[in-house]
Amino acid sequence: MKIIISGSLGNIGKPLTAQLVQSGHDVTVISSSEDRKRDIENLGAKAAIGSVNDADFLSRTFVGADALFAMTPPNMGGVNIVKNTTDAGSAFAKAIQTANLKRVVMLSSIGADLPTGNGPIAGLHNIEKIYEKLDTSITFLRAGYFYINFFNDIPMIKGAGIMGANFPASNHIPLVHPKDIAVAAAEELQKTQEGKNIRYIISDVKTPSEIVKAFGFAIGKPELPWIEFTDEQYFGGMTQAGVPEEMAGLYTEMGTGLRNETIAADFLTNDGKVDGKIKLEDFAKEFASKF
Repeated sequence: MKIIISGSLGNIGKPLTAQLVQSGHDVTVISSSEDRKRDIENLGAKAAIGSVNDADFLSRTFVGADALFAMTPPNMGGVNIVKNTTDAGSAFAKAIQTANLKRVVMLSSIGADLPTGNGPIAGLHNIEKIYEKLDTSITFLRAGYFYINFFNDIPMIKGAGIMGANFPASNHIPLVHPKDIAVAAAEELQKTQEGKNIRYIISDVKTPSEIVKAFGFAIGKPELPWIEFTDEQYFGGMTQAGVPEEMAGLYTEMGTGLRNETIAADFLTNDGKVDGKIKLEDFAKEFASKF
């Protein structure tokens, strides 16, 4: 198969590209950086250098392809983030239609069933709605909360001896490792499937109290506590750490959605299948190696 991968060689794109090349597929990786060209080629793939906002570039890249892994970059532009994400999805949709691409796997998220109240995930909701109108076989691959987001908590642990966010220690959080996303994406890209389908990819479901226990044990701090912040405290902490106000506001809203469990509700209520292989205890070792 001729398969196009967007998202460059990030935490998902790199293992996904390596897996598909090893399986004998003709893989092209889209990157906005010319510096990535050699790394892409070293994996045995072709590089297509350009912007995911450029529908003409995307159309040319998609011509003759059998399948596309569609991933919009997170936090696009730093401002107007939801709009920028949605605009990139519109460019993808136009190019998919122009190139008459028949199979698409879109990286989406838990909470993408919601139009609002989910922070940056709202952009993915908008893209799902755009893609639903395409005459193309599409799987919406809704991923859990990335384990690797917890790397951002390392300065808090080192500086204050705590972990925390604006949701409580008792809530159930669907979690995922990027490598498990890559495995699921590879499976879906190679399927012949009709219509529009939703697949959740979740590695584990844990509460923050279980998360801090696993991390604390791994880093030699077994008493590491989880502190629930108010929305104001959470927003203020991020902005003081240098996070732009718009991004901090979106992350605060996402935390609120995790607190009231609306973001996880569709998965926990209607699916509940955990098919990723990398469990919290496995990731805790990776977390400790970064600590």
